[in-house]
Amino acid sequence: MDRRRAPAIFRRTLSRERFAPLFSGVFTAILGLASLSAWSEPVSVHYPEGTLHGFLSLNTLDGKVLAVGDLYQTVEGDRVTSHLVFKFRDGSLDEETTVFTQQGTFKLISDHHTQKGPFFPKPTELSIDAASGEVSVKSTGKDGKEDVKTQHMDIPADLCNGIVTPIAKNINPQAAESKVSMIVATPEPRLVTLAFSPRPTEPFSLAGASRKALSYEVKLELGGLAGVVAPLIGKKPPDIQISILGGELPTFVKEVGPTFAEGPILSIRLVSPVWPRAAKPIPHK
Repeated sequence: MDRRRAPAIFRRTLSRERFAPLFSGVFTAILGLASLSAWSEPVSVHYPEGTLHGFLSLNTLDGKVLAVGDLYQTVEGDRVTSHLVFKFRDGSLDEETTVFTQQGTFKLISDHHTQKGPFFPKPTELSIDAASGEVSVKSTGKDGKEDVKTQHMDIPADLCNGIVTPIAKNINPQAAESKVSMIVATPEPRLVTLAFSPRPTEPFSLAGASRKALSYEVKLELGGLAGVVAPLIGKKPPDIQISILGGELPTFVKEVGPTFAEGPILSIRLVSPVWPRAAKPIPHK
C-alpha cells in the first residue's frame, strides 16, 4: 500500500446541503463577491502514484464502521485513473473517478463524483472537464426535482479535486503553508483554496511497532469578503486532518473530519483483510 492514493474528505462534493448554512441569505450575496487573489503553483511530483487496489473504511470516532471502500488505480504512461467506491451499510454510495497526469507536476484531467443515499442530505454529482473548462453540478431536492448548474471556468493548473492525498504526500513538510485550488458546489461551481499546514507528528503502531505520522491541518479558504464574514457568523468550514507516513515512500495513514456541514467528525483509514479464526488441529495420538 506504499504507492497508494487514499481518498480525502475534501474530495467529496461540497454540495449546498453540506455547506448550506454557508451560502444562505445575505451570506450568499457576500460569497458572490469572493474570489481568489492568486492561484497557487501546481505541486511537483516527487513520489509518483502507481497501480493499486486499496482497502479503506469510513468510521465514527468510536470505531463504528459506516462504509467500506475500494480504491482502484491504474497507470498508463504519465496518466493515472483512480476509481474510489464507498459502499455504506445503509445503502448509500460515494463514488468518484479521477484522471490526472504526473509529469513533473500533478495536473487534473477530469473528475466525476457522485454521492447518493440516505447518508447524504442531497444526491449530488460534480463533473469537471479541465481541458474544456466545463464544470457541472447535478443535484436532486427533497421534492425529487433535479437541478443542473453548468459553468465554464478558467481551470487553474493546481486544481486538486480528486488528488488531495497525492498532493499531501508530495508537498514540502517543512513549508509553513502550502496552498492549492479546489472547485466546490454552492450549488453553482466556485473556486476556493485549500491551505495545508504541518502539525506535530502523530504516534501510531504497526503490528506493535511504533511509528510516527506527519500530520497536516487542511483549511478551506473562501477568499474575499466571504472568508472574512464566515468566522464572524459561525459558518466557517471545519478543518480536516490528514496523516501521512513519511520516509522513503510516503503513504496515507488517516484522515479525520466531517463529510458535510454540521455532520459528525468521521475517520477514513486503511484496513487489512481479517481471516476467519482457523480451527485448532486435532492432535495425533
